Amino acid sequence: MVRQALRDAVIRFNAEGLARLGDRPRGHRREILSAGEPAGLVHRIRVGPDPERGEPSRWTRPGLCRFIETRFGKTMGPQSMSRVVHRLGLSKQKARPVHPKCDAQAAQAFAKGGYAPP
Repeated sequence: MVRQALRDAVIRFNAEGLARLGDRPRGHRREILSAGEPAGLVHRIRVGPDPERGEPSRWTRPGLCRFIETRFGKTMGPQSMSRVVHRLGLSKQKARPVHPKCDAQAAQAFAKGGYAPP
């Protein structure tokens, strides 16, 4: 045990007794978004961005940070936004890539099992 830790434990024991020698709960950082703001963020994410209003074509963490800054006047980094989105129960959804020369009818027929090669 380090000398400073022992000193702190003795001072705590003398001031508060044996029951208070255990670890104390640490304080948490205050939430950036207030009461109704997370619900507005979830609604906006589910509705999706509107490119005609100057929003991006899809939501990214930096794009959501800019949305929070313009809508609520609060700044937040992308990593913090990732934690907020995860805490709200949302997950990253990404569309499956499609080749530009893909034949949609052939792919659909193949998926149904009715595709016969030429």
